[in-house]
Amino acid sequence: MRPRLAIVPGDPSGIGPELIAKLLNEDSVLEAADILLVGDAHLWQRGAEQAGVEVQLKTIGEADVGAFDGLAHLDLQTIDAGDVKVAEVTMAGGNTSLRCLDKALDLAQAGHVDGVLFAPFNKAAMTSAGLNAEDEHRYMARYLGFEGYHSEINVLDDLMTTRVTSHIGLKDVATNIDGPGILRAVELAHDTLARSGKMRPHVAVAALNPHAGDNGKFGREEIDVIEPVVKAFQKKQMNVTGPWPSDTVFLKAMRGEVDAVVTMYHDQGQIAIKLMGFERGVTVVGGLPIPVATPAHGTAFDIAGQGIANVGATRQAFELLVRMAQNAKNEAA
Repeated sequence: MRPRLAIVPGDPSGIGPELIAKLLNEDSVLEAADILLVGDAHLWQRGAEQAGVEVQLKTIGEADVGAFDGLAHLDLQTIDAGDVKVAEVTMAGGNTSLRCLDKALDLAQAGHVDGVLFAPFNKAAMTSAGLNAEDEHRYMARYLGFEGYHSEINVLDDLMTTRVTSHIGLKDVATNIDGPGILRAVELAHDTLARSGKMRPHVAVAALNPHAGDNGKFGREEIDVIEPVVKAFQKKQMNVTGPWPSDTVFLKAMRGEVDAVVTMYHDQGQIAIKLMGFERGVTVVGGLPIPVATPAHGTAFDIAGQGIANVGATRQAFELLVRMAQNAKNEAA
Protein backbone atom coordinates (compact mmCIF):
# COMPACT_ATOMS: atom_id res chain seq x y z
CA MET A 1 0.00 0.00 0.00
CA ARG A 2 1.41 3.37 -1.02
CA PRO A 3 2.21 6.01 1.62
CA ARG A 4 -0.05 9.04 1.93
CA LEU A 5 1.74 12.39 2.04
CA ALA A 6 0.67 15.93 2.85
CA ILE A 7 2.40 18.66 0.82
CA VAL A 8 2.57 22.27 1.98
CA PRO A 9 3.29 25.14 -0.48
CA GLY A 10 5.85 26.97 1.68
CA ASP A 11 6.11 30.75 1.57
CA PRO A 12 3.75 31.97 -1.18
CA SER A 13 6.14 34.78 -2.10
CA GLY A 14 8.90 32.36 -3.05
CA ILE A 15 9.41 29.47 -5.45
CA GLY A 16 7.56 26.86 -3.36
CA PRO A 17 4.23 26.70 -5.24
CA GLU A 18 6.10 26.59 -8.56
CA LEU A 19 8.32 23.75 -7.36
CA ILE A 20 5.38 21.64 -6.19
CA ALA A 21 3.56 22.19 -9.49
CA LYS A 22 6.63 20.97 -11.38
CA LEU A 23 6.95 18.00 -9.04
CA LEU A 24 3.34 16.96 -9.56
CA ASN A 25 3.80 17.15 -13.32
CA GLU A 26 6.10 14.11 -13.16
CA ASP A 27 4.23 10.82 -13.68
CA SER A 28 6.45 8.86 -11.29
CA VAL A 29 5.42 11.11 -8.39
CA LEU A 30 1.75 10.20 -8.51
CA GLU A 31 2.70 6.54 -8.92
CA ALA A 32 4.80 6.60 -5.73
CA ALA A 33 2.33 8.04 -3.22
CA ASP A 34 -1.16 9.36 -2.58
CA ILE A 35 -0.81 13.12 -2.17
CA LEU A 36 -2.89 15.68 -0.31
CA LEU A 37 -2.12 19.31 -1.16
CA VAL A 38 -2.73 21.41 1.94
CA GLY A 39 -3.34 25.12 1.32
CA ASP A 40 -5.26 27.75 -0.57
CA ALA A 41 -6.41 26.80 -4.08
CA HIS A 42 -5.13 30.05 -5.59
CA LEU A 43 -1.61 29.32 -4.32
CA TRP A 44 -1.48 26.02 -6.17
CA GLN A 45 -3.00 27.60 -9.27
CA ARG A 46 -0.44 30.41 -9.15
CA GLY A 47 2.34 27.85 -8.84
CA ALA A 48 1.05 25.97 -11.89
CA GLU A 49 0.93 29.20 -13.89
CA GLN A 50 4.49 30.10 -12.86
CA ALA A 51 5.69 26.62 -13.78
CA GLY A 52 3.80 26.58 -17.07
CA VAL A 53 2.02 23.31 -16.24
CA GLU A 54 -1.49 22.19 -15.32
CA VAL A 55 -2.41 20.84 -11.90
CA GLN A 56 -5.93 19.41 -11.61
CA LEU A 57 -7.22 20.05 -8.09
CA LYS A 58 -9.67 17.52 -6.69
CA THR A 59 -10.82 19.43 -3.62
CA ILE A 60 -12.08 17.39 -0.67
CA GLY A 61 -13.59 18.38 2.66
CA GLU A 62 -12.39 17.74 6.20
CA ALA A 63 -14.64 14.68 6.45
CA ASP A 64 -12.80 13.00 3.57
CA VAL A 65 -9.18 13.50 4.59
CA GLY A 66 -8.98 9.95 5.92
CA ALA A 67 -10.12 8.37 2.66
CA PHE A 68 -8.45 10.26 -0.20
CA ASP A 69 -6.35 8.62 -2.89
CA GLY A 70 -4.40 9.78 -5.89
CA LEU A 71 -4.01 13.57 -5.87
CA ALA A 72 -6.39 15.53 -3.63
CA HIS A 73 -6.58 19.05 -2.24
CA LEU A 74 -7.69 20.40 1.14
CA ASP A 75 -8.54 24.10 0.80
CA LEU A 76 -7.65 26.14 3.91
CA GLN A 77 -8.23 29.75 2.77
CA THR A 78 -5.36 31.23 4.79
CA ILE A 79 -4.46 34.23 2.60
CA ASP A 80 -6.22 36.50 0.10
CA ALA A 81 -4.81 36.31 -3.42
CA GLY A 82 -4.17 40.06 -3.35
CA ASP A 83 -1.95 39.69 -0.28
CA VAL A 84 0.54 37.43 -2.06
CA LYS A 85 3.54 39.63 -2.91
CA VAL A 86 6.08 37.80 -5.07
CA ALA A 87 9.66 38.08 -3.78
CA GLU A 88 8.67 40.02 -0.63
CA VAL A 89 8.83 39.10 3.04
CA THR A 90 5.32 39.57 4.43
CA MET A 91 3.50 38.73 7.63
CA ALA A 92 0.67 37.31 5.52
CA GLY A 93 3.09 34.92 3.85
CA GLY A 94 4.47 33.84 7.20
CA ASN A 95 0.97 33.33 8.57
CA THR A 96 -0.14 31.08 5.72
CA SER A 97 3.11 29.10 6.04
CA LEU A 98 2.43 28.39 9.70
CA ARG A 99 -1.26 27.61 9.26
CA CYS A 100 -0.67 25.19 6.39
CA LEU A 101 2.15 23.48 8.29
CA ASP A 102 -0.01 23.19 11.42
CA LYS A 103 -2.76 21.52 9.43
CA ALA A 104 -0.39 19.05 7.79
CA LEU A 105 1.00 18.11 11.21
CA ASP A 106 -2.54 17.69 12.55
CA LEU A 107 -3.32 15.31 9.69
CA ALA A 108 -0.19 13.30 10.41
CA GLN A 109 -0.90 13.09 14.13
CA ALA A 110 -4.42 11.90 13.35
CA GLY A 111 -3.03 9.15 11.10
CA HIS A 112 -4.51 10.55 7.89
CA VAL A 113 -1.08 10.98 6.25
CA ASP A 114 2.22 9.18 6.75
CA GLY A 115 4.59 12.09 6.14
CA VAL A 116 4.86 15.80 5.39
CA LEU A 117 6.74 17.56 2.60
CA PHE A 118 7.02 21.34 2.78
CA ALA A 119 8.38 23.71 0.16
CA PRO A 120 10.83 26.37 1.42
CA PHE A 121 9.72 28.72 4.18
CA ASN A 122 11.01 32.22 4.87
CA LYS A 123 12.06 32.47 8.52
CA ALA A 124 11.73 36.26 8.65
CA ALA A 125 8.14 36.05 7.42
CA MET A 126 7.31 33.25 9.84
CA THR A 127 8.86 35.15 12.74
CA SER A 128 6.78 38.22 11.94
CA ALA A 129 3.69 35.98 11.98
CA GLY A 130 4.47 34.55 15.40
CA LEU A 131 7.02 31.75 14.99
CA ASN A 132 7.78 31.00 18.64
CA ALA A 133 10.93 28.95 18.11
CA GLU A 134 14.48 29.24 16.74
CA ASP A 135 13.43 27.63 13.45
CA GLU A 136 10.64 25.59 11.89
CA HIS A 137 12.17 22.32 13.09
CA ARG A 138 11.90 23.28 16.75
CA TYR A 139 8.51 24.80 16.04
CA MET A 140 7.26 21.47 14.73
CA ALA A 141 8.57 19.58 17.75
CA ARG A 142 6.87 22.04 20.08
CA TYR A 143 3.63 21.92 18.10
CA LEU A 144 3.63 18.11 18.25
CA GLY A 145 4.45 18.13 21.95
CA PHE A 146 7.57 16.10 21.21
CA GLU A 147 10.25 16.38 23.91
CA GLY A 148 12.77 13.82 22.63
CA TYR A 149 16.00 14.58 20.82
CA HIS A 150 15.59 15.94 17.30
CA SER A 151 17.80 17.85 14.90
CA GLU A 152 18.20 18.90 11.30
CA ILE A 153 19.70 16.28 9.00
CA ASN A 154 21.11 17.26 5.62
CA VAL A 155 20.91 14.69 2.84
CA LEU A 156 22.58 14.54 -0.54
CA ASP A 157 21.65 11.51 -2.62
CA ASP A 158 22.65 8.56 -0.37
CA LEU A 159 24.71 10.64 2.10
CA MET A 160 23.40 12.09 5.36
CA THR A 161 25.07 14.57 7.70
CA THR A 162 24.21 15.46 11.27
CA ARG A 163 26.05 17.82 13.59
CA VAL A 164 26.84 18.02 17.29
CA THR A 165 26.50 21.81 17.52
CA SER A 166 24.51 23.97 15.15
CA HIS A 167 23.51 27.63 15.30
CA ILE A 168 26.15 28.94 17.71
CA GLY A 169 29.26 31.09 17.28
CA LEU A 170 32.43 29.34 16.19
CA LYS A 171 34.21 30.51 19.35
CA ASP A 172 31.70 28.51 21.42
CA VAL A 173 31.93 25.22 19.53
CA ALA A 174 34.69 23.48 21.51
CA THR A 175 33.05 24.12 24.89
CA ASN A 176 29.73 22.77 23.62
CA ILE A 177 31.07 19.45 22.35
CA ASP A 178 30.63 16.58 24.80
CA GLY A 179 30.11 12.84 24.80
CA PRO A 180 26.30 12.88 25.12
CA GLY A 181 26.01 15.38 22.26
CA ILE A 182 28.15 13.24 19.95
CA LEU A 183 26.24 10.12 20.98
CA ARG A 184 22.89 11.73 20.13
CA ALA A 185 24.12 12.95 16.74
CA VAL A 186 25.48 9.51 15.81
CA GLU A 187 22.31 7.75 16.95
CA LEU A 188 20.18 10.22 14.99
CA ALA A 189 22.15 9.57 11.79
CA HIS A 190 22.08 5.80 12.33
CA ASP A 191 18.36 5.63 13.13
CA THR A 192 17.34 7.93 10.27
CA LEU A 193 19.34 5.87 7.79
CA ALA A 194 17.63 2.75 9.14
CA ARG A 195 14.22 4.40 8.69
CA SER A 196 15.11 5.13 5.07
CA GLY A 197 15.90 1.46 4.48
CA LYS A 198 19.69 1.35 4.96
CA MET A 199 20.90 -1.81 6.73
CA ARG A 200 23.99 -1.52 8.97
CA PRO A 201 24.92 2.02 7.92
CA HIS A 202 28.50 3.28 8.17
CA VAL A 203 28.60 6.49 10.21
CA ALA A 204 31.87 8.46 10.09
CA VAL A 205 32.56 10.98 12.86
CA ALA A 206 34.56 14.08 11.93
CA ALA A 207 37.30 15.51 14.12
CA LEU A 208 37.17 19.04 15.51
CA ASN A 209 40.81 20.09 15.15
CA PRO A 210 43.15 20.15 12.13
CA HIS A 211 44.69 16.72 11.40
CA ALA A 212 42.29 15.24 14.00
CA GLY A 213 44.30 16.99 16.71
CA ASP A 214 47.64 15.44 15.60
CA ASN A 215 47.86 13.28 18.76
CA GLY A 216 46.97 16.19 21.00
CA LYS A 217 49.24 18.78 19.44
CA PHE A 218 46.29 20.91 18.26
CA GLY A 219 43.84 20.00 21.02
CA ARG A 220 42.65 16.99 23.01
CA GLU A 221 38.98 16.92 22.01
CA GLU A 222 39.59 13.96 19.70
CA ILE A 223 41.39 11.95 22.40
CA ASP A 224 39.28 12.86 25.42
CA VAL A 225 35.80 13.36 23.98
CA ILE A 226 35.21 12.06 20.44
CA GLU A 227 37.21 8.81 20.35
CA PRO A 228 35.64 7.29 23.51
CA VAL A 229 32.16 7.71 22.00
CA VAL A 230 33.24 6.07 18.74
CA LYS A 231 34.75 3.13 20.62
CA ALA A 232 31.56 2.75 22.68
CA PHE A 233 29.53 2.32 19.49
CA GLN A 234 32.08 -0.12 18.10
CA LYS A 235 31.75 -2.26 21.24
CA LYS A 236 28.06 -2.55 20.34
CA GLN A 237 29.10 -3.89 16.91
CA MET A 238 27.87 -0.72 15.21
CA ASN A 239 29.69 0.51 12.10
CA VAL A 240 30.88 3.85 13.50
CA THR A 241 34.40 5.13 12.72
CA GLY A 242 36.55 8.17 13.44
CA PRO A 243 37.44 10.76 14.40
CA TRP A 244 38.40 11.53 10.79
CA PRO A 245 40.12 14.80 9.77
CA SER A 246 37.37 17.04 8.45
CA ASP A 247 39.36 17.94 5.31
CA THR A 248 39.34 14.29 4.17
CA VAL A 249 36.22 12.67 5.59
CA PHE A 250 34.05 14.08 2.80
CA LEU A 251 36.40 12.58 0.22
CA LYS A 252 35.43 9.22 1.71
CA ALA A 253 31.81 10.28 1.50
CA MET A 254 32.15 11.25 -2.17
CA ARG A 255 33.61 7.81 -2.91
CA GLY A 256 30.60 6.17 -1.27
CA GLU A 257 32.64 4.66 1.57
CA VAL A 258 30.36 6.05 4.29
CA ASP A 259 26.61 6.57 4.62
CA ALA A 260 26.68 9.48 7.06
CA VAL A 261 29.10 12.03 8.43
CA VAL A 262 28.66 13.49 11.92
CA THR A 263 30.28 16.93 12.06
CA MET A 264 31.18 19.00 15.08
CA TYR A 265 29.77 22.35 13.89
CA HIS A 266 27.46 23.85 11.29
CA ASP A 267 29.73 24.90 8.41
CA GLN A 268 32.03 21.90 8.75
CA GLY A 269 29.41 19.83 6.97
CA GLN A 270 27.25 22.43 5.25
CA ILE A 271 30.01 23.85 3.06
CA ALA A 272 31.06 20.40 1.89
CA ILE A 273 27.63 18.99 1.16
CA LYS A 274 26.38 22.12 -0.63
CA LEU A 275 29.45 22.19 -2.84
CA MET A 276 28.85 18.52 -3.64
CA GLY A 277 25.31 19.14 -4.87
CA PHE A 278 23.41 22.25 -3.83
CA GLU A 279 20.53 21.62 -6.26
CA ARG A 280 19.94 18.09 -4.92
CA GLY A 281 20.18 18.75 -1.19
CA VAL A 282 17.40 17.75 1.19
CA THR A 283 16.71 18.58 4.82
CA VAL A 284 15.05 16.01 7.10
CA VAL A 285 13.74 16.82 10.56
CA GLY A 286 15.42 13.86 12.22
CA GLY A 287 14.01 12.36 15.41
CA LEU A 288 10.40 13.49 15.09
CA PRO A 289 7.73 10.76 15.25
CA ILE A 290 6.49 11.92 11.82
CA PRO A 291 8.67 11.78 8.67
CA VAL A 292 9.18 15.36 7.46
CA ALA A 293 11.37 16.55 4.57
CA THR A 294 12.02 19.69 2.53
CA PRO A 295 14.49 20.85 -0.13
CA ALA A 296 17.60 22.24 1.54
CA HIS A 297 17.61 25.53 -0.38
CA GLY A 298 15.58 28.63 0.47
CA THR A 299 12.71 30.60 -1.04
CA ALA A 300 14.94 32.09 -3.79
CA PHE A 301 13.21 35.47 -4.00
CA ASP A 302 15.71 36.46 -6.69
CA ILE A 303 14.03 34.10 -9.18
CA ALA A 304 10.53 33.82 -7.69
CA GLY A 305 7.73 34.06 -10.23
CA GLN A 306 10.00 33.53 -13.23
CA GLY A 307 9.29 29.85 -13.81
CA ILE A 308 12.97 28.88 -13.77
CA ALA A 309 13.26 27.22 -10.34
CA ASN A 310 15.10 23.87 -10.35
CA VAL A 311 12.89 21.08 -9.00
CA GLY A 312 15.80 18.69 -8.36
CA ALA A 313 16.03 19.10 -4.57
CA THR A 314 12.24 18.97 -4.18
CA ARG A 315 12.14 15.72 -6.13
CA GLN A 316 14.91 14.28 -3.95
CA ALA A 317 13.02 15.35 -0.81
CA PHE A 318 9.85 13.69 -2.09
CA GLU A 319 11.61 10.42 -2.97
CA LEU A 320 13.34 10.23 0.42
CA LEU A 321 10.08 11.02 2.23
CA VAL A 322 8.30 8.24 0.30
CA ARG A 323 10.90 5.72 1.49
CA MET A 324 10.78 6.94 5.09
CA ALA A 325 6.98 7.00 5.18
CA GLN A 326 6.73 3.55 3.60
CA ASN A 327 9.18 2.08 6.10
CA ALA A 328 7.28 3.71 8.96
CA LYS A 329 4.05 2.12 7.67
CA ASN A 330 5.73 -1.26 7.40
CA GLU A 331 7.08 -1.04 10.95
CA ALA A 332 3.65 -0.06 12.28
CA ALA A 333 2.07 -2.99 10.47
